[in-house]
Amino acid sequence: MKAFGKILGLVMLGLLLIVIGLGFALTHLFDPNDYKDEIQQLARDKANLELQLKGDIGWSLFPWLGLELTDATLASADTPDQPLANLRLLGLSVRVLPLLRREVQMSDIRVDGLDLTLQRDDKGRGNWEGIGKPAKAEASTTTTQPAAQTADSGASEPQQDSQPLKLDIDSLTVSNSRIDYQDAKSGKQFSAEGIELTTGAIREGADIPVKLLAFLGSNQPVLRAKTELQGLLRFEPELKRYQLQDLKLAGEASGEPLNGKTLTFASQGQLLLDQSAQVAEWTGIKLSANQLRALGELKLRDLDKTAQLEGSLSLAQFNLREFLDGIGVALPAMRDNGTLSRFEMSARLAGTPSSLSFNDLALKLDDSSFAGSLAVSDFAQQALRLQLKGDKLDLDRYLPPQDKDASAGQARQNEVKQAVAAAGKSGTTPLPNAPTQQAWSSAPALPLEQLRKLDLQATLGLGQLTLSKLPIEDARLALTAKGGLLELKELRGDLHGGEFAMQSQLDARPNIPLLTASQQLKRIPVEKLIESRGEKAPLRGQLDLNADLRTQGNSQKAWIDGLNGKANFSLSNGVLVDANLEQQLCQGIATLNRKSLSGEPRGKDTPFEELHGNLKFTNGVASNPDLKARIPGLTVNGDGDVDLRVLGMDYRVGIVIEGDKTAMPDPACQVNERYVGIEWPLLCRGPLELGAKACRLDKAGMTKVAAKLAGNKLEEKIEEKLGDKVSPELKDALKGLFNR
Repeated sequence: MKAFGKILGLVMLGLLLIVIGLGFALTHLFDPNDYKDEIQQLARDKANLELQLKGDIGWSLFPWLGLELTDATLASADTPDQPLANLRLLGLSVRVLPLLRREVQMSDIRVDGLDLTLQRDDKGRGNWEGIGKPAKAEASTTTTQPAAQTADSGASEPQQDSQPLKLDIDSLTVSNSRIDYQDAKSGKQFSAEGIELTTGAIREGADIPVKLLAFLGSNQPVLRAKTELQGLLRFEPELKRYQLQDLKLAGEASGEPLNGKTLTFASQGQLLLDQSAQVAEWTGIKLSANQLRALGELKLRDLDKTAQLEGSLSLAQFNLREFLDGIGVALPAMRDNGTLSRFEMSARLAGTPSSLSFNDLALKLDDSSFAGSLAVSDFAQQALRLQLKGDKLDLDRYLPPQDKDASAGQARQNEVKQAVAAAGKSGTTPLPNAPTQQAWSSAPALPLEQLRKLDLQATLGLGQLTLSKLPIEDARLALTAKGGLLELKELRGDLHGGEFAMQSQLDARPNIPLLTASQQLKRIPVEKLIESRGEKAPLRGQLDLNADLRTQGNSQKAWIDGLNGKANFSLSNGVLVDANLEQQLCQGIATLNRKSLSGEPRGKDTPFEELHGNLKFTNGVASNPDLKARIPGLTVNGDGDVDLRVLGMDYRVGIVIEGDKTAMPDPACQVNERYVGIEWPLLCRGPLELGAKACRLDKAGMTKVAAKLAGNKLEEKIEEKLGDKVSPELKDALKGLFNR
């Protein structure tokens, strides 16, 4: 038995020596370089591949089947003059005996100087598409014969089970390589240059260290990026499961989208693709981009159908203004350059290939906090859907700076200053001139092109909204925009103890946009509205207003010049601030009493119980034919215009003394009973800022008042002299004669 074992060992050793000898003979006596033409023709016939072997072919047979190619060029046989790939060096070797067990055991695979060029022509055909077609055609013809033979032989021979190949590679190294893709139809080009790829041992079900360096670029837009990726790759083909663990991706990007700025980015996490469950995940996300820091996780399911995204994302507080500036985003000018300095967010994500939504959204912007949802319902249409509730928002800080026309604004300010100085305090100066200088800016106010592209549905609720310096409480807003038609469905809230509601529509589709608005104010302090424009309020009181207005254009000046519509207003518990009505009346009454005023009036303001009227707007001029005001003991009637284009007024005011018997500040202006019922005329003209200081006694109207009073006095004398001695008809005739 021992002798048999010894003999068997010697036989095996002999066979091994014979195999080694044959391998040595083949590798030293057989030179594959002598068969380059046959190899190239075989590649052309079988794979439609134009192969040029410019360098030597190195090879080994046993125990490693080794191959080394240098200076090789590959192209499709259809376009042999357009190389698909240039290769400086390819080296690999495979153990021979494991191949019999369908196991691929390889040593290091080395690829150096690979230059892969992928091109699509103007018809959309790629330079790689013709490769391999003849081989497929031959396979399809040859497979018919075995199929027929199998049918004839039946199941006489048992069919061997196909075993999947098992890979076992010591390492893979790719260096000094590049990939370039060009599309002639679109003109787009993408490239990956300086590719350096190294891996550890590649085995199924084991962690494979991977490190990749590359410089990425594109031409539309021009963008360049340096990237470095590393992690542990695991693949399990039988389970259709692939993982990239401990992923670390970092780099820098610059180019046209960044306007010359540089974006430094880094990300970490765990990637998983499970094709059997049709799920892809990115968990443990840590992302940074300049100042931005983010955490989250993403999951895609139903990959074989319409993929569904779910996950979460949170952004730590960062300076949004600096971040946007760092990636080349130019922000529009704002009234407060300190805005957007603090931003943070957290939300649950949900989406499809065409949409993305942020649910359970918690957002903080500067001093404001919001909660709700934000969604892009259609990427192609840029359809935005927004539902938010917040604590407070000072919108004035984010609006563009007030850009009044410098020359017109300064000219009007000078005009107002001159009018105020000329008006004085006593009301004895001449009637001010009507203002002539434009009060509004002609600069474009709205970005019409952007508004025409909007697809928006938004609802917003705020505990406090500051707009035009007005603190609006419990503000509610609903806005829609589609195809250039913007509709403010609702804007309402509480303001200084009152409330307001507004609806408006902007039709930006025509070249000259059209604007309509309806507004309701209830118990709003009118002085707050005036002061919000940075002007001193000439009156105080609670305003009720209903207005329906329309205009056109895209500037403050155009809106005022084209303003048309109607409104009605009522002001209760009002006060004319720094009003000189008492002075004017006392002067008139003292003149009729033939007395001189002994001192200045003690009262500074003129209170009134009610003020109401109707307005008709015609091309920026508000006509008010029925102004009515009630002051204790007086009734004021007005008829005039307010020219909103220059913020000026031109009114005729009549004051009717109703018999107030209270003590007057000066004995010279005590009310005589014969003055009761007389309408005392005033003219009010000048800038609105003057308020009651723009009113003067109408001397021409006072002549009529004096004539009427003289007629009344004559009637009294006729009544006194004639008594009952003449008939009533004769007395009436005499009174009428003298009145004429």
